[in-house]
Amino acid sequence: MSSHLYAPINVVAIGGGTGLSTLLRGLKRYVQMSERRGMPPRPEDICEDAPCRIAQLSAIVTVTDDGGSSGRLREDLKMLPPGDVRNCVAALSEDEMLLTRLFQYRFPAGADTNGLSGHSFGNLFLAALTAIHGGDFAQAVQMSLQILAARGTIYPATNSNVTLSARMDDGTTVHGETNITASKRSITELMLHPADAKPLPEALVAIAEADLITLGPGSLYTSLITNLLVGGIPEAIAASRAKRVYVCNLMTQANESLGLSAADHIRHIQSHCGGERLFDFALVNTAPISEVLLEKYAREGQQPIEADLDRIRELGVTPITGNFVHEGDVLRHDYDHVAERLLDLPARREFVAA
Repeated sequence: MSSHLYAPINVVAIGGGTGLSTLLRGLKRYVQMSERRGMPPRPEDICEDAPCRIAQLSAIVTVTDDGGSSGRLREDLKMLPPGDVRNCVAALSEDEMLLTRLFQYRFPAGADTNGLSGHSFGNLFLAALTAIHGGDFAQAVQMSLQILAARGTIYPATNSNVTLSARMDDGTTVHGETNITASKRSITELMLHPADAKPLPEALVAIAEADLITLGPGSLYTSLITNLLVGGIPEAIAASRAKRVYVCNLMTQANESLGLSAADHIRHIQSHCGGERLFDFALVNTAPISEVLLEKYAREGQQPIEADLDRIRELGVTPITGNFVHEGDVLRHDYDHVAERLLDLPARREFVAA
């Protein structure tokens, strides 16, 4: 008697900040545990409490942070900023709860005499691995994934030492991610220096072999568009046969997306990529948000992103709508629900197991 299964797919998630690590937590449930990873699926295979639907999970992560612990390590050790990658490593680890606590632990202020104050353990862990690998941050990331038995692969968007500049709506130019996010002006254009930074070849292969590619959620410019300024990445996405999905944020964000609708987000992204059509779908929350949280975010000048579905369709993009909200002290995407909807998109290749 035969059992019908669906061949697991390859997934590439692109972004940065807390948005990408949150999404990876939802997708990780569908990746085989380390002892059977890479082997053909069997009828009895269960990934945590879900079927094994992902063969390979890859994340492409921004490396332009220049503030906090990451900024200090970048300046002192001349390495790429580890913070966004650190969050993704913890999210993909087998024992995520323990690793998240360990990697996010920050040495307290005033408790040291040797510069540890304010650094997170995870950043120092990646800094040590980078030094062991002769300054090759990408190799250090791969080693960290092996050590922690992570259920996925992480690629920095580039292995080059890149910085950001932004042209603001008053015509001024602001340099550095920290200064950009602190500015009171709105961003009109984002630039990467050096402009000819190259992506990792392995990241381009992952995109080419993907069945599903996601961008977001995350800060429109400093977590998402920054990845697409690395030459070769947007071209690879545009050429891909994968289902390509923009995962829209829940709320607008000061100086990056105030007043922008979901369709506006897509337009701004594609305008930074030479007008390339990058998305087949846009996952947009259409569920109401509690008055308590609306008032909290309104005090910071933020509001729910308008789900202008007709304008999204006019861009040739199909909206995926639903309740994707998880409410706590802050708003987050319900990563389990988001992952389920995303994994329903690719045409799953059915095969028969004897």
